Amino acid sequence: MADLLNIGLSGLSASKTQLSITGHNITNVNTPGFSRQNASQATTSPQFSGAGYIGSGTTLVDVRRTYSEFLTNQVRSSTALNSDVAAYKSQIDQLDSLLAGSTTGITPSLQSFFSALQTAAEDPANIPARQLVLAEAEGLARRFNTVYDRLSEQNSFTNKQMAAVTDQVNRLAGSIGSLNEAIAVAAANGKQPNDLLDARDEAVRQLSSYIGVTVVPQDDSSFNIFIGSGQPLVVGSSVARLEVVPGQGDPNRHEVQFISGGSRQGITSQITGGELGGLIRYREEVLDSTMNSLGRLALAVSDQINSQLGQGLDLKGQVGSALFGDYNDPALAKLRVNAFSGNSSSAQPALNITDTSQLTTSDYLMEYDGTSYKVRRLSDNQPMTVTAAADGTLSITDKNGRDQGFQIVPGTPAPAAGDKFTLQPTRRGATDISAILDQADQLAFASPVRAESNLQNAGTGAISQPDMVSAPSPIDLAELNAAFGSGLELTATVNADGSYTLTDAGSLPAGWSYVDENGNPLTTAPTLQSGNSNSVRLAYTGASGETYQFDFSVSGRPQTGDSFSLTFNQSGVSDNRNALKLADLQSKQTVGVDGSVAGSGFSFTDGYGELVERVGTLTAQARMDNEATGAILKQATDNRDSLSAVNLDEEAANLIKFEQYYNASAQIIQVARSLFDTLISSFR
Repeated sequence: MADLLNIGLSGLSASKTQLSITGHNITNVNTPGFSRQNASQATTSPQFSGAGYIGSGTTLVDVRRTYSEFLTNQVRSSTALNSDVAAYKSQIDQLDSLLAGSTTGITPSLQSFFSALQTAAEDPANIPARQLVLAEAEGLARRFNTVYDRLSEQNSFTNKQMAAVTDQVNRLAGSIGSLNEAIAVAAANGKQPNDLLDARDEAVRQLSSYIGVTVVPQDDSSFNIFIGSGQPLVVGSSVARLEVVPGQGDPNRHEVQFISGGSRQGITSQITGGELGGLIRYREEVLDSTMNSLGRLALAVSDQINSQLGQGLDLKGQVGSALFGDYNDPALAKLRVNAFSGNSSSAQPALNITDTSQLTTSDYLMEYDGTSYKVRRLSDNQPMTVTAAADGTLSITDKNGRDQGFQIVPGTPAPAAGDKFTLQPTRRGATDISAILDQADQLAFASPVRAESNLQNAGTGAISQPDMVSAPSPIDLAELNAAFGSGLELTATVNADGSYTLTDAGSLPAGWSYVDENGNPLTTAPTLQSGNSNSVRLAYTGASGETYQFDFSVSGRPQTGDSFSLTFNQSGVSDNRNALKLADLQSKQTVGVDGSVAGSGFSFTDGYGELVERVGTLTAQARMDNEATGAILKQATDNRDSLSAVNLDEEAANLIKFEQYYNASAQIIQVARSLFDTLISSFR
């Protein structure tokens, strides 16, 4: 009877424990990361009798969780990937709406400005039309400023979000370290603490939503967590931490540092996965290049408009004034260079823009080794060639000899050996642009030179109005007055074959010469064909060394002695030739020009359109990636849940089953008691 009683008691105990485990499963059905648990049973050691071995009951061997390391790792990696893409998408969606919006983008303001120029060119003396040009210029500058402000706000948000995410990373890393310690202690008896293991797995999963991690299980059941390129965030119960600090080379661009003990290491470029990885990837791939592209466009607009205005005359016959502010103002030039926070000197070089058409959208890193400067383009890590002028100014070219469109002025004090600087030629272009002209009559819509035929000419020859194809900006009125004097007379000489020439090259006034389309001087006057339209180019080099080149055409059939004159356009109030050139800048390729590639570069509109198209393409790709990674994460989660999650229907069936087991074991005890009572009563 004692054996039968023990058997019943063991079954009773086992069934009670199974009911407890089932109840534990049910009550944790909504606990994140909980894995369903079950107990494994085995028979106790049987007893030998003459008839054989007789069982002595059951015992619980282990309480295990239904768990797959492979499926858990899948959920973890899918979470990191999906969080990365989601963070990237949330930022680029805002940028795409900003750049492509009809009320927020640059294109509408560009079109309005050039439309106003077209209107003013139709009646160049009309003051209200000129006033409209000034108003639209101010509107265009403000639009550049506003878009830059939105991008700057997004950069500030990225910095703050990076700090918030690293706080979460540090919190979860601390929790995992504490759980590692608790698990190692609890597992010392040879059994696994299931609930602690689930809590740690859930903490690691949450950690992977913030940053990509690598998990390495240890023999004592603890986890070692690595991030970046192998930095140990958690080793047993020892926990390192992350900190977001202003960037060494750009304080507006925060960086992530890994802190372990007393050492610090910058790991921003090594972080992948999770929300932090997505934010950093968005900033590097999209935000930085967008700010630079927008700045390059603003610099090109300012430069090209101002340069063209400087080659014309206003209503008062004076050289045109600049419409936009000077982007090479000394204060602005210094803002384009960021000295590294660890530099040993207080040197602050300046960066002057020399050719906006040659500018790229990259930043540069400049290092000084004590004797020479080294510059590297950060977009492709290509080393640049640095050429120092006699005054110390540094010119930058790439390996193909292409000028980068800017120069560095080291200034004083001189840098010390080991000093580093971040060069950002275009980063601030969109915020620095401003419309400064407030007098409509100072808009230079007239060309400085005009041509006319002598009224006494016998032939039918006609001369077009000259086009000033090359000149300094601003032009020198005194030099042009000296060049033309009372007028540059060109007299025709007809040859026997019917062709003709204008005044021989050797008879041109001092400083004047015929040149070919490349500006090379011709020793004789070009031979022109009667009845055809013939192009002629004249060049004038003044005392200052500056050269002016003029294109014009001569048509018809001039007679010998017929003359044509080029004069300074002193009172060209109704002249609109320079205004038309200003309007033509809308479609002229002036952005991103590579001098070694014919036809390279973009117009203002196409340059901005290329930026919008690039961001739009990346946005569409991000949306598809988000859908794909979301589906992958759902599938991985479903696979994990199909194995480990609690099924209430199954647990309800288990409740009934183990209740029946419990009742049956109780019945065994009842039988043993009845038999014992019968045996005792037989001896009374």
